[in-house]
Amino acid sequence: MGAIAAGIAMAGAAIGGAIGDGILIAKMLEGMARQPELSGQLRGNMFIGVGLVEAMPIIAFVVALLVMNK
Repeated sequence: MGAIAAGIAMAGAAIGGAIGDGILIAKMLEGMARQPELSGQLRGNMFIGVGLVEAMPIIAFVVALLVMNK
C-alpha cells in the first residue's frame, strides 16, 4: 500500500513540476520578447524560479521514500 501511495505522490509531483517549468519558461520568453533589454535579469530570475519549482519533485521523492519505508 505504501508503494502505491509513493508512486501517486511522485507522479503528481513530476506532473506539477513539468507544468510549472513550462509556464515559468514561457512567461520568461514572453517577457524577453516584450523587453529585450531586461533579458539578463529575466534569465536570472528564471533560473531561481526553476530551481524552486524543481525542489518540489525532490521533496516528494524524499517523502515517497519515507512512506515506503514505514
